[in-house]
Amino acid sequence: MPRVAGKEDSDKSSNLDVAIAGSTAGVISRFIIAPLDVVKIRLQLQHHARDASIPPTYRGMLHAMSTIAREEGITGLWKGNIPAELLYLTYGAAQFYTYRTTHVALSSTGILPRSAQDFVAGGAAGAVATFVTYPFDLLRTRFAAQGSGDLRIYTSLAHAIRTIYTTEGIPGYFRGVSAGVGQVVPYMGLFFTTYEPTRAFLTRHNEAGALSLSGYESALAGGFASTVAKTGVFPLDLIRKRLQVQGPTRDRYLQKDIEVYHGMRAIVQREGMRGLYRGLGVSLVKAAPSSAITMWCYEVVLRALQSAHGDSAR
Repeated sequence: MPRVAGKEDSDKSSNLDVAIAGSTAGVISRFIIAPLDVVKIRLQLQHHARDASIPPTYRGMLHAMSTIAREEGITGLWKGNIPAELLYLTYGAAQFYTYRTTHVALSSTGILPRSAQDFVAGGAAGAVATFVTYPFDLLRTRFAAQGSGDLRIYTSLAHAIRTIYTTEGIPGYFRGVSAGVGQVVPYMGLFFTTYEPTRAFLTRHNEAGALSLSGYESALAGGFASTVAKTGVFPLDLIRKRLQVQGPTRDRYLQKDIEVYHGMRAIVQREGMRGLYRGLGVSLVKAAPSSAITMWCYEVVLRALQSAHGDSAR
């Protein structure tokens, strides 16, 4: 993520570069990992009762991916990509910008140690970005959960926006937002707290003594940090997804076993502790390369923008 090295990093032009680089990185990363995201959402929504005699619709990541491709076509793996791209476009800009400006403010006070600054700035960035972009996240989830052809609940992005407003009102766009913010604050805090020292360690051991042109330090650090953070907060992510498909269309999605949400305790009682980690495997498979791609793209784009400004200092 953006490094806070000195006073020159706080000017308006540099902040704009951060927002542009963050948006670009988010859009590229999203398109590449979209199929894994669709599979993760389907697995998270799938209900497994302890005594269930009927096998689940999807028996793991590869089975889910092949089933979706076979029954819904290859484009089924990119369902919800338009609202997801809008989500990642705005989320990337808000996240990177908030992280950077918060980190600059905290660094100027000198009150908190660096690791605490990383955690607080990361949590703030996640909270702001999640709330601002949450309607896109909800739309992405609902499109990924619905069927194709005559089984579609929403025929287009505009139709989805109108339908949710008509049947659920403004609160409908924010179903599960408290769980979303509650999940992303510790997630982003853990991510940045892990990412910054990992990237610094890799950079120190680079022969050039600085970030290489390939940006592999940022990619490796991003992948590792994402794995650590995602594992730590995954149950909250699962709860958010189940909340997002509640409402009047709950029984119209492909997976007919989506229950009325009753909270984390109900999931544990019905599905055991394992129920809180449905889709963790594919989530980690998605999260590590997604963060690696995001961080690499961010570094490359930011460096290109700064070179265009004639300023090589970060």
